[in-house]
Amino acid sequence: MFRLQGSKTLAVDLAGDAVKAKNGSMVAYDGRMAFKKMTGGGEGLRGMVTRRLTGEQMAVMEVTGQGTCYFADRASEINLVSLRGEKLYVEASNLLCTDAGLRTGTTFTGLRGGATGNGLFTTTVEGTGQAAIMSDGSAVVLRVSAQYPLFVDPGAYIAHQGNLQQHFQSGVNFRTLMGEGSGESFQIRFEGEGLVYVQPSERNTIGGNV
Repeated sequence: MFRLQGSKTLAVDLAGDAVKAKNGSMVAYDGRMAFKKMTGGGEGLRGMVTRRLTGEQMAVMEVTGQGTCYFADRASEINLVSLRGEKLYVEASNLLCTDAGLRTGTTFTGLRGGATGNGLFTTTVEGTGQAAIMSDGSAVVLRVSAQYPLFVDPGAYIAHQGNLQQHFQSGVNFRTLMGEGSGESFQIRFEGEGLVYVQPSERNTIGGNV
């Protein structure tokens, strides 16, 4: 149902079913479509309150109908992720679209949420179906194994999936190692088995002030 038109536009073929997408991301459609804004990402009162407290904002709309709907957001690169009962952890600002049957929620992830506008919680997507995530530039998918932990700059992190544990190391980052301190003093250390999605551009972060 999900397919890419180039690298920056998502086409979703609907046959009476539904998808959830970032509010305002529809750029075109053919056929008959209905759009409904969902409060708090469709999670009800608890999810809405959690997002208000943490700043993990995800304004979502539900799209139903017959035909093809096209989604894009600020010319971001789009990456398709297929889930088979797993859970995907993704920054709310990087989530474009999901199958309506996938469950979304929030989970506490610690100080990694010091990225501006992302709060201390990360959005979760769980179940069986497809999700489309965005990146500023072409995303790199990095595999983490028990033998090789992965270190990621918080501003470049997009998402991860698998059996991974996150740890935060303070006082050093890639720029300070090169003598180009930026005020950001955290790295994310991933351990276990899984995949991490990283973008080649960094968000502004306030990790150094947390």
